[in-house]
Amino acid sequence: MDPSRPSDSGLSVGSASPGAVALLYSKELKKWDEFEDILEERRHVSDLKFAMKCYTPLVYKGITPCKPSDIKSHVLGSEELHYVIKQLSTDSQQSAAALQEEASEILDEMSHNLRLGAIRFFAFTLSKIFKQIFSKVCVNEEGIQKLQRAIQEHPVVLLPSHRSYIDFLLLSFILYNYDLPVPVIAAGMDFLGMKMIGGLLRMSGAFFMRRTFGGNKLYWAVFSEYVKTMLRNGYAPVEFFLEGTRSRSAKTLTPKFGLLNIVMEPFFKREVFDTYLVPISISYDKILEETLYVYELLGVPKPKESTTGLLKARKILSENFGNIHVYIGDPVSLRSLAAGRMSHSPYNLVPRYIPQKQSEDMHTFVTEVAHRMQLLQIQNLALSPWSLVVAVLLQNRPSMHFDALVKKATWLRGLACTFGGLLTWPEDIYGCFHFLRDVFSDEFIFFPGNAVKDFEEGCYLLCKSETIQVTVRDILVTERGNTVLEFLIGLFKPFMECYQIICKYLLKEQEDYFTEKQYLARIRAFTSQLLNQGASQCYDVLSSDVQKNALAALVRLGGIEKKKVNNDHLFNVNEPATAKLEEMLGGKTPVGKPATAKL
Repeated sequence: MDPSRPSDSGLSVGSASPGAVALLYSKELKKWDEFEDILEERRHVSDLKFAMKCYTPLVYKGITPCKPSDIKSHVLGSEELHYVIKQLSTDSQQSAAALQEEASEILDEMSHNLRLGAIRFFAFTLSKIFKQIFSKVCVNEEGIQKLQRAIQEHPVVLLPSHRSYIDFLLLSFILYNYDLPVPVIAAGMDFLGMKMIGGLLRMSGAFFMRRTFGGNKLYWAVFSEYVKTMLRNGYAPVEFFLEGTRSRSAKTLTPKFGLLNIVMEPFFKREVFDTYLVPISISYDKILEETLYVYELLGVPKPKESTTGLLKARKILSENFGNIHVYIGDPVSLRSLAAGRMSHSPYNLVPRYIPQKQSEDMHTFVTEVAHRMQLLQIQNLALSPWSLVVAVLLQNRPSMHFDALVKKATWLRGLACTFGGLLTWPEDIYGCFHFLRDVFSDEFIFFPGNAVKDFEEGCYLLCKSETIQVTVRDILVTERGNTVLEFLIGLFKPFMECYQIICKYLLKEQEDYFTEKQYLARIRAFTSQLLNQGASQCYDVLSSDVQKNALAALVRLGGIEKKKVNNDHLFNVNEPATAKLEEMLGGKTPVGKPATAKL
């Protein structure tokens, strides 16, 4: 609970009813209930099995996806490219055949070569890496469901925020996880120069574009026709970054309009009925390139992308980069955006294959759409406690007292919530209550399935006794409430200590399997040793009732596996689950939402 003084806003002390508490609580958690940690299943299922699963994604209007070579044939045979080649041949005195050959070479350089084998390779490799360096990868399931429907209806353009090199790999990994079509991704030519990596990226769906076209009309014609061909055929979702490059400061960069112009054109030329634009917000607790960005922000030139540099960066595999939150926004219909704003008529006056200069109205419209998409990205970015703490520290250099930091960060959290921010705050009071209720359901009597009502009634009684105050976003401890809470914590603390000690013993258990009788004898010996050494003052753990209740709780929560052999029960410790439980009881690991509290 928040130790800060209560503010004057929100409900007054003693005025909160159980219903009011539930309403306030639901407002706080409504958005986060949509998220699922996709690494949770990955930690319990073979990575090879995941990579080799039956992968048959639903596609646009049920059509059979064409091969990459077919796309190339479509582009080289398009009327628009032939028209541009004819014009350039006249202006430059080059033969049309030579220009056609150059267009073919440009296409070979830029085009992807999407292969299922490469997708499976990345699925296997990224699953291994992500489990190693990230605690969670959370995705909003409602966004996945809406994206799944959108992909089957109209061409889809994915517009993720851009903070890290792994953004596009992460998004492809997520779509593969949910059996959605892996996107084709616009990537910089820098990656193509990386030995082996460039080829793997090409086979995983990346198509490569030069950073600048330098007025090269043929290159522009080939590139734009290539992107539009994939979009028209519903080949796969097209993905690119509106920012054009990674943001080194975590601040959204101003949008680039070139690719957005290209993907809008088929709609305005009536080649597709509609196009869906999908804003995606990717939030990192800690970015992989964090150290690199520090140097770049201080003026050190960005190192050139290379396979050698990638291999040198493998030391990050020993680090923990926290959580990633991916929020897939609602698909935005281009037809709806253009309704009443833009007319198709300028494109009806000349043949579709003749390139047209963009009108002032169209430029204004594209600019507005780009900024709208970026604002939607920003709206759904997740703020971690670290971001808030850093913001406070930067305004209080060179140092500040820890208590003042906690108070200021808590205040900033409330302000961010008031402004509609999406916070990944670990102290979820109801989540902690639900978790502890599960753990100690053998110690105390709880009515099954009554967790929300129990929580509401507890908050109501604490409000009534003027121990806490419920505001719009928080549950705050009053000045006089500290005495009550200290007493209640003192009553509950021995149970927490008992279960922690039992978890610590189990993590040191040498035998693969043991009986209940062996467990009771060994935990007594382990506890006696701690007491004799002065390492603990918790005598309650010597109680056989506590020991048996803890064993039952650990079996129920998956920390211990139980099986029957020859009319006797044998127990086996699930070390990762028991270690996680011990860390959660000790406050080392956030409990998270109720749905993920069980191990």
